[in-house]
Amino acid sequence: MAYTIQPSTLGFLRQLRQHNHRAWFEQHRDEYLLARADVEQLVAGVIEKFSQIDSAIAGLEPKDCLFRIYRDTRFSKDKTPYKTHLAASFHRNGKKVHAPGYYLHLEPGGKSFIGGGIWHPFPEDLKKIRQEIDYNLEEFEQILHQPAFRRRFGQLTDEEALQRPPKGYAADHPGIAYLKMRNFVVGHEISDEEVLSPKLLNQIVSSFALMKPFIDFLSRALDD
Repeated sequence: MAYTIQPSTLGFLRQLRQHNHRAWFEQHRDEYLLARADVEQLVAGVIEKFSQIDSAIAGLEPKDCLFRIYRDTRFSKDKTPYKTHLAASFHRNGKKVHAPGYYLHLEPGGKSFIGGGIWHPFPEDLKKIRQEIDYNLEEFEQILHQPAFRRRFGQLTDEEALQRPPKGYAADHPGIAYLKMRNFVVGHEISDEEVLSPKLLNQIVSSFALMKPFIDFLSRALDD
């Protein structure tokens, strides 16, 4: 089975960006359903292929991995009703679990990316991750500095990192840059050409495989 994203999927998302209102969306609902089915087929391919590397995602259903296209506008100044991307997450215990996992984001205009980690962990989970880093800093740095990992994802950074050391950690701790972080996420952008390429599935799987030790480390912290 081919798992290639069709140009019409990105075309629909481009149009949605220009016509982000309910009347247009309802007139083009069939196009949306085709775009969603297109991405769902790709997600099925990711599960099938990557589960050979991370068996914990083997039981996921593609439809449960995809996010809704409807935006929650209750607390946002932006009242446009629809997201202008299609995305999926691959968590070992399902999509809705707030835990480390893999992420795929498809959005035209060079905004697509492949990523993974955990974003805004709960306070107690953040404490556990920091403790795991504190206890196993050498292992954590070996993961982050692995050459292929570094080439694909660059350096681990967090724009929301604390300015001061978190409570219980000294400013001169050798891992203080990581301990100040509030998000632990890596990823890389993919062009529209890469999204439409027959090689996309292999690219996703290879990126997920590279970040698996990182996901394993974060998951272990929360399993303890």
